[in-house]
Order: sequence, then C-alpha cells, then structure tokens
Amino acid sequence: MILFYKISIYSYLLAIKIASLFNPKAKLWINGRKNIFDKIQSEINPQENIYWFHCASLGEYEQGKPLIEKLKAKDKSLKILVSFFSPSGYELRKNDPLIDYCYYLPIDTAKNANQLIALIQPKKAFFIKYEFWFFYLKELHNNNIPTYLISGVFRKSQPFFKWYGNTHRKMLDFFTYFFVQNEASQKLLNSLNYNNVLVSGDTRIDRVYENSLKPEKLPLIEKFKADKKIIIAGSSWQSEEKIISDYISSSDKEFKYIIAPHDVSKTHITEIEKLLGNSTNYIKYSEANEENITHHTILIIDNIGILANTYQYTDIAFIGGGFKNALHNVLEPASFGNVVLFGKKHSKFHEAEELLNINAAYEVSYTDDLIAAINHLLIEENLVSTQSVAQAYINNGVGASNKILDKIF
Repeated sequence: MILFYKISIYSYLLAIKIASLFNPKAKLWINGRKNIFDKIQSEINPQENIYWFHCASLGEYEQGKPLIEKLKAKDKSLKILVSFFSPSGYELRKNDPLIDYCYYLPIDTAKNANQLIALIQPKKAFFIKYEFWFFYLKELHNNNIPTYLISGVFRKSQPFFKWYGNTHRKMLDFFTYFFVQNEASQKLLNSLNYNNVLVSGDTRIDRVYENSLKPEKLPLIEKFKADKKIIIAGSSWQSEEKIISDYISSSDKEFKYIIAPHDVSKTHITEIEKLLGNSTNYIKYSEANEENITHHTILIIDNIGILANTYQYTDIAFIGGGFKNALHNVLEPASFGNVVLFGKKHSKFHEAEELLNINAAYEVSYTDDLIAAINHLLIEENLVSTQSVAQAYINNGVGASNKILDKIF
C-alpha cells in the first residue's frame, strides 16, 4: 500500500507541474518549493526551541493561530515554524508577525522528510485538521518528536476506516495525541483502539470569538448599512451569486445586500455585475466613498482582507462553497450573530451540521429556498431568536485552545 501512496504523490506532482504551465496558482506551488532546503538551512538555527505547525491552507492556519498565540504567551523562547501546502495559505500569511519561519511543505517523500526534520529539529509538531503525510509523520515518530493532530475531524467515509486503509491507519500510529472537534471523531478513533484522544472542540471558535470582541471598524460599510438589515453573500461562488442576484431582482423587502466573492479578480467582478443586470443600484467597494455609498443598496466587495470584519454589520450570511463541497467559514458570521445559509454539500463540515441541528442555519439549493428562509426569518421574532442561537453556539464553544495547552504541557 505504501507503493500506491508513493505513486499517488508523484502523480500529483506531475499533474501540478503540467498545470503550472498555464495556472498561476500551480506555478506558485512549484516555484515556492524550488531550493527550499537551501533556504531553510540558511535561515534556521536548529538549536532554537522550534514548534512546527503544518497547515494545508489559510483556513487551517486560522484554526491553529489561537494555539500559537497561547503557546507564545506561555513560553517567550518559542520559535514558530509554519509550513503550508497551498499557495493561498503561504502567500497570504508568509509575513504574519506571529510566525518566525514560514515555508512551503516539500512534497512528502522519505528523503524530503528526513532532510526537513534534520534541518529544523522541532521540539513538537502540530498538524491541523486533515493533514496526514506518511513520511513526515513517520520521521517525526522515529525521532521521538511529540506530534499532535489539532481540531481533527474523522468520518466513516475516510480511508482510515476502510479495508484498504492500512497506510492511513499506520499514519495514526505516529501521532502522540489527537485533539478532535466532536465525540463522533473520538468514537471512530476508539473503534481502532486509539484512546489517546481528547474532544477539545474547534480552535477556530476561539479565533472568531476573539475577533468578534474587538473587530476592526469599517466606516464605509457602517455608512452603507445605515439603519437597514443586510444580507451578505460571503466568500461566494457563482452558484450563490446567481441565487442572491435572482432574489434581489424579485424581492420587495427593504434589505441592503453585500456580495463578497471568493474570487475578486476583475473578470469575476465583471461577471457579478452582469448578473445584476443594468441596475445602477450597486457600487464596488473600491469605488465607494462616504458620499456615494449611501445611494446604493448593493455593495460588491472587490478586495480581500475585510470579510471577517464585515460580518459585524450584516444579519443573514449566505456562505459560499456549499454547492461544491468546499464550504467556507460559517463560524465567522455566526460569531457576530448572523443567521447562516449555505448549499446542500456540507456533510464534511461538522460545524455547519451543528448549526443546522440547532436551527441557527438553513440549507439553500434554489432561489425559492432562499425566499422561504428569509420569509420565515422575517416573521415576528424569528430573526432575532435565530441570531441569538448562532451567537450562543460560538460562546459555548470557546476554550479548545486552553484544553489543548493543558494537555501538552
């Protein structure tokens, strides 16, 4: 089975190399790994007290960040090394002042794993949520380096629990401890006789909760809101944008709307403008000022970096990715008391499932679903009560980072 794993790794590498000829993100993936070991060797002092965090992308880094902050507060000598698999994580966080060293993760081979661990000599290693790399985990284990899975989520459909999952199950042997988000994950690990498990919860909740207490103010959006309620399409893809634009064109409700797409390229922003038709009732954030923004009911966010703080002004959040099994962050809007809506492909996102179960979220497949959900929320106190439930979910989930910290020290 290790042979199949190796084949899959090299097949992926070949596919990325081909894609890099015409895909900018794939090109970053390849170029970011060139001469990576020379760079690491020139920058790192392995005698330092290095803790290694590996994240797939930006979302996983935000999940690990509350723990990093607490670790650094506890031990001032710590140096934090963060590796990313994806360019969307590395390129956005490579200059984060919380990180001492930041690199792309070299492809998972026995040689690379041996070389990387020898160079950085981490005192502890943390893999966030879904990151399982056989040779890196094996090398950490062989060197007796404590290795932890943070905010893990396990499902029966994963290879660990299948007849063909020997290689994946072997990876589980290499972990010192599993910190998982829910009891279902704990039970699945217990079924394989792994009892080194703690249901610590989701560290992202710590992150979004802290941000909700002291969000950055956005004067333009505050001006845009005035005294109206706002529906936002957050991190939206084409499916959500089509539904929200259809709703806007057919609704007589006195809402304001924000569309904050996942893709903020000029090409995609133009596509959104076409969806809105010939309406002059929208304005792009890049063209807005305190005078002209008040004359519009639709705001298109055409930059990155302000979405998390935009939710403090919104009431209902239609979150992107739910039609592609790639649901974006639903905890950020919930932390500000937004009712959350998303597409039907959410089974891999347990926080979305939990929000649905407590009636703090609604599933939307068509424009009619959106109409029905909003009409329901506008009846008497439904919106206010549902918003309260969403915020209570966040408040009750705080503390995962402290539980992890207490266990590893």
